[in-house]
Parts: sequence; C-alpha cells; structure tokens
Amino acid sequence: MRRRREIGHFKRSKQGGWEGEIQTLTIQRKVRLMPNDNRVADSDPAFRVMLGWQAIGDAWERQSRADPPRDYLRVRIDDPLCPISAALFPDDEGMKATLVMNPMPAHAARQTVE
Repeated sequence: MRRRREIGHFKRSKQGGWEGEIQTLTIQRKVRLMPNDNRVADSDPAFRVMLGWQAIGDAWERQSRADPPRDYLRVRIDDPLCPISAALFPDDEGMKATLVMNPMPAHAARQTVE
C-alpha cells in the first residue's frame, strides 16, 4: 500500500475559502483557495488556488466513495517544475483541513528510479 503524504495545512478564511501553506521538498508557499465567482457549470472549479494575486491552480468539489461519504476538494496546482495533484480534506468541524498529495502511480515511480 502506498502512503499518502501530507503537504499542507489550511484553515477557513473570512472570504469563504481556505488559506494555508504547502510544503514539499521543492515548494514552501502560502496559498489561498478563493471561491470561483465565475463558476457556471458544476464541472467548473469551485475554487481558484492563488499565490498572491496569481492563479496557480484550481480545486473541484468531490465526495469520497467511503461509507459514509466524505466531502473534499480535488486540487491541481500548475507548477512547471512540480505539478501537484492533491486532495484537501476538512476536519469534522470544517474549520481546518489537510492537503494530501496523491501517490504517484507505481509505473511512474519505477520510471523515475530507472
């Protein structure tokens, strides 16, 4: 079983989004997830990932297949050196959340070692 890595901790912001810090081997930045005011369809991102005033990614609302289902955000950050695919899981109170990096597929991990 591959272990997921926690790469960030967030708290609710006054604007209805999330704010926190992402920390990996190559990235250590404070970012915000701001509600997407231009959202037209359910398939559009619910949040924009912001570094300062620059949009660096998006987040979509999702629900786990667990029993009972759990709401979370699927987060994509468009870093040219280290693109990130992760999930933001709020705590039971919905005031704090943990950003967890999705594990690398086994075939991709083997390619980086070879």
